[in-house]
Amino acid sequence: MVSEPVLVLFCGGMGGSPVEDALGQALRECALDTLDEALATGAYAFAVVVTDEASAADLDGRLPPNARLDIDAPGEDFHLGRRLAEVILRHELERPVYIGSGLPLIKGDELAAVASVLASQEAAVVSNNYFSADLVGFVPGGIVRDLELPNNDRALPRLLAQRGGLVNQSLPRTMTNQFDLDTPGDLAILACSGGAGPNLQAYIAAQTPDTRRLAQAAWLFTDQMAEVLVAGRVNAEVFQFLTAETACRTRIYSEERGMQAMERDLNGQARSLLAFHLKAIGPERFFDELAEMVQAAFIDTRPLFSHLGLNPSRSDRFLSDAMQPEGIKDAWLRDFTKAAREAAIPVILGGSTLVASGVQLLSEAAWREHDKLEAEYKVKGRARR
Repeated sequence: MVSEPVLVLFCGGMGGSPVEDALGQALRECALDTLDEALATGAYAFAVVVTDEASAADLDGRLPPNARLDIDAPGEDFHLGRRLAEVILRHELERPVYIGSGLPLIKGDELAAVASVLASQEAAVVSNNYFSADLVGFVPGGIVRDLELPNNDRALPRLLAQRGGLVNQSLPRTMTNQFDLDTPGDLAILACSGGAGPNLQAYIAAQTPDTRRLAQAAWLFTDQMAEVLVAGRVNAEVFQFLTAETACRTRIYSEERGMQAMERDLNGQARSLLAFHLKAIGPERFFDELAEMVQAAFIDTRPLFSHLGLNPSRSDRFLSDAMQPEGIKDAWLRDFTKAAREAAIPVILGGSTLVASGVQLLSEAAWREHDKLEAEYKVKGRARR
């Protein structure tokens, strides 16, 4: 039995179309940065990288010395919970720390903090978000023999606490442990805001993503005369941030928090006020009316899709987030994305990350640019009057 904390990083399953392949490569680069950050702390005995064959081929020879590959069996249907339990039991891990490959801003101090809590406990679960986790450490690892782990990481902390009896000790929420790389839109946010590790940053630089629309929308956070819409699964922390840290007025429509964790997106119960209106008037008029109220809009589209009974492919969702309607197969989503791209105001589409840590990062990036320009303005003497 390995009593020290061990990092169990899952990386794989992303690919199939050019837009998915590109994100898959970004996630592999992010995984390498996460491994370097964690193992450099000395808080982990080693790391296990759980991956598919395609990702294993890319990562082989690039892993740090204390990391080992654990490759999915070919031909088997992937189930996250069963795979995690299998890895924990086979490697005899007493204090496993599960993490996905999409936390590009998390640093060694937060990863070491998880290990430190587990090292001093005998029955505890630590996560970055109790209600929707991407990082979950727990002790004892053997508890997976008695629980059927879910096929997603979001519900894992609650299951371990409520059914396993482990004491919940969640990390304080920060932008660095909440920003999750789920879509190409999130990658564009990172390109605009900065902060990625060296491997991912090199990949982003090589792709040269177009961030002009993002920058245009984000700049309005610094404008006292502007009004900005943020809609979707907006949490209370983001509302407080936008109230305290932006100069603009903000219209917030918070809908369907916990939608995926409660499976409302699957059982048909999800309801969205914006979706009711969108269905009644159509995409073009919807964005025309938005332009009469705000100067920019950040929209989490997943509650809209669920309300409308849509189940677009991952490729279609990603292309919509990237504002590339030409490649979208679903006719309604193609028209919706085209209308968003052609709107009179900058419209940014995405998932839950966009309207959470995404808008926070974009606001901070806009303020850095604002302060830089203001300093240059004063240096040139234009403000001396």
